[in-house]
Order: sequence, then structure tokens, then C-alpha cells
Amino acid sequence: MRDDARYPPDPWGLAEQGISLDRLAQSESLFALANGHVGLRGNLDEGEPVGTSGTYLNGFYESYPLQYGERGYGFAEDGQVVVNVPDGKIIRLQVEDEPLDIHRGTLEHHERRLDFRSGVLERELRWRTASGHAVEVRTRRLVSLSLRSVAAIEYEVTALDRKVRIALQSNLQVNRARPGEGDDPRAARHLDEVLRSHLSVSENKRVVLGHTTHVSELAVASGMDHRVECDSELESLTQAEPDLGRVTMSAELQPGETMRLVKFVSYHWSSQQSVEWLRDQVDASLESALAEGFDGLLEEQREILGRYWERADIEVDGDDELQQAVRFAMFHIFQSAARNEGRAIPAKGLTGTGYDGHAFWDTESFVLPVLTFTAPDTVRHALAWRHSTLDAARARAEQLHLRGAAFPWRTIRGEECSGYWPAGTAAFHVNADIADAVRRYVMVTGDDDFEERFGCELLVETARLWESLGHHDDYGAFRIDGVTGPDEYSALVDNNVYTNLMAQRNLESAYHCTGRHPSVARRLGVDDDERERWRAAAEAMFIPFDEQAGVHPQDDSFLHHQPWDFASTPDENYPLLLHYPYFQLYRQQVIKQADLVLAMHVRGDAFTLEQKRANFDYYEPLCVRDSSLSAATQAVVAAEVGHLDLAKDYLYEASHMDIADLERNTGDGLHMASLAGAVIATVSGFGGLRDHGGRLEFRPRLPEGLERLRFGLQLRATLLRVEVTQDEATYRVERGGGVHLDHWDERVDLTAQHAATLPIPPAPDLPAPSQPPGREPGRRRPRQPIEYVPLEAQPVDDRA
Repeated sequence: MRDDARYPPDPWGLAEQGISLDRLAQSESLFALANGHVGLRGNLDEGEPVGTSGTYLNGFYESYPLQYGERGYGFAEDGQVVVNVPDGKIIRLQVEDEPLDIHRGTLEHHERRLDFRSGVLERELRWRTASGHAVEVRTRRLVSLSLRSVAAIEYEVTALDRKVRIALQSNLQVNRARPGEGDDPRAARHLDEVLRSHLSVSENKRVVLGHTTHVSELAVASGMDHRVECDSELESLTQAEPDLGRVTMSAELQPGETMRLVKFVSYHWSSQQSVEWLRDQVDASLESALAEGFDGLLEEQREILGRYWERADIEVDGDDELQQAVRFAMFHIFQSAARNEGRAIPAKGLTGTGYDGHAFWDTESFVLPVLTFTAPDTVRHALAWRHSTLDAARARAEQLHLRGAAFPWRTIRGEECSGYWPAGTAAFHVNADIADAVRRYVMVTGDDDFEERFGCELLVETARLWESLGHHDDYGAFRIDGVTGPDEYSALVDNNVYTNLMAQRNLESAYHCTGRHPSVARRLGVDDDERERWRAAAEAMFIPFDEQAGVHPQDDSFLHHQPWDFASTPDENYPLLLHYPYFQLYRQQVIKQADLVLAMHVRGDAFTLEQKRANFDYYEPLCVRDSSLSAATQAVVAAEVGHLDLAKDYLYEASHMDIADLERNTGDGLHMASLAGAVIATVSGFGGLRDHGGRLEFRPRLPEGLERLRFGLQLRATLLRVEVTQDEATYRVERGGGVHLDHWDERVDLTAQHAATLPIPPAPDLPAPSQPPGREPGRRRPRQPIEYVPLEAQPVDDRA
């Protein structure tokens, strides 16, 4: 059951009727627009009321010292937090000297819609002042996918039933206040006044501001310019102050007359260039935007998104809510990375300040696998960014007395920013996750240039890390001790299965890559002896298995811990990390998020089907899903082992994490990995896709209620289309050459314009596994509906 009815099913958009003041922050995240470089939260045009105002530039941050009660050697020293840069979204309207404010007068109609095919946020409202003057406002907002630094807003206001004088104020406003910090560690750190003014200039209807950060010493220039069309005479005033630019326009409108304002905003930032040079770049970008016009930018937007949807669209027949949610996920994943040249993809994209704007392992483990098959150029850029941080990762490894490179658990610029060692630095699996993203990208794209310039070095340095982090025991097994796996309710464990299996693949990938590129190996100082050590470590990797229990322990000691007392844990005490000390969590059998189950997904080649079923049945009752990353993985493995209805429920939870605000923190920004996980759960869960061993494998199977699933995969120059029904699957090459794949262990060789339709075996009849009490998937958990008060029923407020 959906959390509320504000977002009716719409296959190609997300629409909101009315406004709920207590859910503004959530809707601002849902309606956020971005292109991988610039991100605008879906704030109201007038700027208030507001949940969290936000305009972000990828990689633009401020530093602050991390505070410790007791500092230890190797602790991270500085934190980094994304900066809210000058807000260019604000356009304020006054009608007969009364400001458009949803707290005043009467809001007779209000609707917003995010169009997935155009990338435009549309808004329509009808408002009547306290004195009875009515206007209609229509706005369209986009963040350009063609002009990387540009956003544009079209704002139209029409007089309805009598003559009115209106004034529009378009602002570029610095340092908007953010809510203070709470107790949730997932929320953002609040820093006061981080921007220092260096210039403010204006000419005609253009204003450009220049600022630098105090500590990180990054420079940013932001600017706005305008085009106005009006049915009557127009008066205007342009003002520029150190932290505020404003253009005010006024006109008298007769009934039916319209003023149309198009506002262009541009941002450029740098760690090396001067504010003055950045100002020149802003001016140039604004000129380009003016030349294109709003309609020109919109046409380019539709063309770019049209090409994306042509290869990447996922069709889900039989569940309208799921179809909308999957396309919502696909849209936000793409716009989070579309123009990310040289930058990371943060955990919240550019939709909010949650997790301080940091990138984590989930980019490589969840987001990049989706983009590899749908928008591979963005993956090359994201991995090239990781490569650009190699010097910091090598320095971190040296500080830890390790070889190779130790990539950070969380970062913006490349340095470790986690102040909590057990769930930060000790989670070394991030290095293998990066390596696996490299392996997959090269396998799918055949990008030899990337492998030679970037990929091979990433694989080599992470392989060196694993060789120095692990050791061969007295029996010859290669062990990796004292690490933390994906389950952050277990820490500093020995032989975490996920970590060991991913390290094994990392070592194998480095071995094979240096064999393919001997000149690169020589440049990196890799000799035959080192390669042989990697191969030997991979072959001897210790993977624990408990013969008596018949399952793989998550790590060496997990099965010996006392089970958590779920029956005595009240619903309000979830997530557990906010109510219990880590000391209690670490020494009991309770799982924050899929760990061993994630290993069975990404390294399914290391388990038999019987082992997967036994493992899933054991770990399912222990996993509380206090992380948004978990549901998608549980959906994939549930589908593989035969629990199709459960998989569908987990898919629903992953895909509706933000639309239904299941964790009540969507206001901090969208959960990009959960959105990507929803796509993975669809394609790898019900589509059965795996990429083990350099070959695509499919084991598709649909649950009851889903009639058809159709998706595309870009494989080098080939576009493969897969269509799954209840009884059969069809594989078709729509563009490019042939492709080789497996369907339920049957080899299929497709040539150009060739299709193969094959039967799907029936699902097994299995007893359903249980979950911790009260932690059933979102669709199975009854939730209290949220009450929304229609704004037209609120009393008129005439306060200033």
C-alpha cells in the first residue's frame, strides 16, 4: 500500500496534486533536477515555504576538522561537506502589492509534474489574493543535459478576471539557511556561512556573483540572465550586492494578458582558476543559453533523453505503480550522472545533502552496474574520477602500512572522511567493489583505451592492497582478517565471505588484465612473480562453510554469536543504530543489510543453488534492512531461489523507498543506490541477468501479477532486447552485431536482427522464509496513512 495518494500512477511522470507543508522536503527531493554537474532541489519557485533549499555543484565542498574524544593513529583528519551554492531558482511574484505565498490568500489549484521524457518540472497554480485578484502561474524548469553548467526556468503569469499590476523578482541568493543538525548520522553536517564574496556585477538583466570557500579554497561563479515577453509596458530594475543579485520587473496586465519570463542560470567552479576567469565562463555559458532559448534547450533535452530511453527503457506490464517507480528510478539514475565528467556520483546524487554529499561503495556496486548497460560513457567518467584519486588512496594505504591503494569509505575529493573506523576504513571491500566495476565496464564495452589508461592501474593497486592485507595461514589458505563487510552491524571480523570473494575476483582480474597489457604491467612495475602471488592468493582464498549448520557463515565467528532478541524489540526502535550501542549490535546475530546474500548475487558462481537456498533461509530472519541498500539484493536472490512473491515485495520496497518515503528521510535526498537497486532487482531478479565469467547468463522468471517484462542492454555496439512473459523469454538483437548468452544453462548465439524464444521452467514450490517481526517488506507492512490538509481549506493569513 502506498504511503499516500499524492503521486498517482503515471507511466512517464510523477505528479503531485496540492501541497503538503509537512512533506515539503520529501517532494523537493522527488522533484529535484540534475545533470551530474548541477543539481537543483524541487523547491517552490518563490523559495518559501521550504523544507531544505538546495543548489549543488558536484565536487564543490567545504572542509572541517573531524573531532574525536580520543584521537588514534590513522584516524581521518578532515571531513568534507557539499556546499549549498547561490540559489538561482527563486522567482517571486507580487500581485497588487501582495506576495504569492501559499499561507496567504487562497490557493485554488496547485499541481506539479516531473516529466521523465523531457526532464522538465512543470508547475501550474491558480491563486487569489486576499483582495480578490486572481492569477494563473505556469512554470517549467530544467537542468540542461546539453549545456553542462546551465539551468533554465520559464515563468508565465496571466491575469484572470480583472486588471492587475504584477511584479516579478528574480533572485540569485547566497547562503540560504539550512536546518540544524539532529541525531541521525545519515543527515548532513551544518556549516555556517561557508562562502566569501569576491565580486558582484550586473548589466541589463544579468547578474554574476563570485565566491570562494573559507577552508577548501574552492572558487565558484554563478550568474543569471533573463528574457521577458509582456503584453504591456514593462519596468525593470537590476541590483547586485555581495551575496544577492536581483532583477525586478513590473507590468500592468489586463484580464487574459500574460507576462513570460525565461531565466537562465549558470555555474562554474574550480580549485585552480580565479573567480574572474570563472566569471568569464559564466558569461559565455549564459550567452550560449540565450542563443538556444528555453525551447531550444528543451528540444535538445528531449533528444538526449529520447536516445537514453530508446536503449534503456524497462517495460513492466501488470503493475502500474511498479512501472512508474522503475522509470522514476531510471530517470534519476541517469540525470545523476549524465554530465558527471571528472566527478563522482554521490549517494544522494545532487538531490540533497544527506551523508554530506559523499560518494560510497554503493556507487560502484549498485549505480554503475545499471549505467554500464544503459549509459556506459557515464561509467567511464565515474571510474576515471576514482583513478584521479589514486594518489590519495596510495597515501592512505601507506599510512595504514599497506601496499597499493586504499580507497576511502566516504569522500568528495578522495580523502577518507569517515570518523568511525570500524564501519569506515575497515570496510576494505570498497576497493574490490571499484575493481569489479572496472571489470564489468571493460567486459560490456570492450573499451581497451580505458583499460590501458585507467582500468589496469586501478586493478593493480587494489590487488596489491589485498595481497598485503591478507596472509596465507599454516594450512595454505589465504585469509583476510579484521575487516568489515557490507553488514555494518558486524565489524572487524575475520574472513567475511563477501569481502573474500570480491577480493578473489579483484586479484584474478588484475592477473588477467596485466597479462593482456604487458606494457602497462611494466609501466606499473608488475613482474611475473607479483602476478603469480595474486593468482596463488586468489586460488587459496578461504571461504568459510559450516558443515553442521549447512550454511556459509557471514564470517568466521558469526554463527557463534547470540541471536538478537527480535521479539522484545519494539517497532519504534528501528533503525537499531539510533537506539542501541554498536557494542550490542556487533556481538549478536542481527544483520543491518544483505551481506552474505549480496555475495550470492554478485559472486553467485561461488555457490550452488542448494547452498543459496539454505543460506537465504538462514539469513532472511536475521536481516532488519536498516539500510536502503538491502531490499533490492534480497529481491534478486529471492527470485533466484524461487521465492517470487517475496522478491516482488522487496522490489516494491526498493523502488518506492523515496516515492513512499519508507524510511522517513527522503527529505535529505534520494537514495540513489536503492533506485539503482530497483532496476537491478527487475533486470537481475525477474530478468535473471548475471555477468559471471565474462558471459551473460539469464534465468528469467516472473511472479504472479506481472504479465510481461521488457528491457534493453547495450553490449558494445549491440543493443540486445529481452522480453519475458510468464511462460517464455525472447532475446532479440535490435541493433549491431551478434551476441552470445546462456538461457537457463542453454547456449544461445544470436546474430544481427535475430531473435530466439525459449521456454521458462516453472518455479519450485518452497515454504516461505520469515523475516524479523515487524520487518516484513514495505508492501507487507501496514503503515499509518499521512493526512494532508488541502490548502484551500486553510484560513486566509494577512500577516506581513
